[in-house]
Amino acid sequence: MTEHTTCAVVGGGPAGMVLGLLLARAGVEVTVLEKHGDFLRDFRGDTVHPSTLQLLDELGLGERFGALPQSRLHEAAFPTEGGGRVVVADFHRLRTAHPYIAMVPQWDLLNLLADAGRAEPRFHLRMDTEVTHLVGEGGRVTGLRYRHPDGTTGELRADLVVGCDGRWSVVRRRAGLRPKEYPVPMDAWWLRLPREPEEQAGALMPGMSRGHFAAVIPREGYFQIAYLAAKGLDDRLRAEGVEAFRERIAAVLPQFAGRLGAIRSMDDVKHLDVRLNLLPRWHVNGALCIGDAAHAMSPIGGVGINLAVQDAVATARLLAGPLLRGHVTSADLARVRRRRLLPTVLVQAIQRVMHRALVRPTIEGRREGPPRAAAVVTRRVPGVRSVTAYLIGIGLRPERAPAFARRSGRTPVPS
Repeated sequence: MTEHTTCAVVGGGPAGMVLGLLLARAGVEVTVLEKHGDFLRDFRGDTVHPSTLQLLDELGLGERFGALPQSRLHEAAFPTEGGGRVVVADFHRLRTAHPYIAMVPQWDLLNLLADAGRAEPRFHLRMDTEVTHLVGEGGRVTGLRYRHPDGTTGELRADLVVGCDGRWSVVRRRAGLRPKEYPVPMDAWWLRLPREPEEQAGALMPGMSRGHFAAVIPREGYFQIAYLAAKGLDDRLRAEGVEAFRERIAAVLPQFAGRLGAIRSMDDVKHLDVRLNLLPRWHVNGALCIGDAAHAMSPIGGVGINLAVQDAVATARLLAGPLLRGHVTSADLARVRRRRLLPTVLVQAIQRVMHRALVRPTIEGRREGPPRAAAVVTRRVPGVRSVTAYLIGIGLRPERAPAFARRSGRTPVPS
């Protein structure tokens, strides 16, 4: 069976769901296809930055988001010798209704966006629908083929296919788009440790010791830990076993030594193959990639979701008109890349500097704290903390909700 939609969005992550919602509010018939049956997957990016919080307000979803269980980070800091710390980003300094990063399980955010989408008559969400191929005609992508878990297949024709399906994008691969890969020194291993109710933490603060690097993210009811080590070590770490892995965590986060029994086996540790790449070209005729499908980001700074959502907002603003007119050209698609390229390139450049100056020396055993000069500058020049907070929390080219997507009743949640 062959069906038709105006815009087929592949991937029900933050970028895909935001894009689908915004286009539907513009009056575009849009179908979002998600290969999983629900959004319940652990250790996805769960940071919702101030610029995204403002977007939710503009969409009339701020109060509903504020009611979700969440923890809030007001600072980012690095440990220093002698048990001290140096604040490198102070989100209190941001002139915004939400001067913090909200830590919310991504499935809660996606369910909220899905519910908002279902209120729009032109929004259609298909779960358990895995896109397998693109369909082309006359040198143009004209749709896609999909498969359900029971093996049934179908074809969906579309005026435009947008790949929001992450760093292993099927749309990107089937369109023949190849990213430029940048060297990355590390992978990440995610786990959770218990958090007592009385433990208050409003800062994102990594642990650093020679040969080890870990980030501690306070969540509702637990601490989310990201352990960074040299790329390609996953097989070795799993062969060494859970006790050796606990020793690694104890070495970098000694304050948690008494609760490492929560890591029952290496099955409780999830591996992330860190990639940093960029598509030289984000589109072919009839298909476009945005978010991680166009530019996989390092977890450093936690800005990947923020960039992906802003890509989606820019895409909706630039393409809603052409989609409604029924004629989307390659020139229209190229405008999305031109709009979003500069902030993407600059953020990736900053991440590459952080890899070279901080992460690599630490995991190679040559450093056990932030560069001394950087620590001195951030202590003596408080304005630096505002700049880094803006880069992390707002971004280099923040995107505002287009007028056609805005809704009233967006009362900001008190900080």
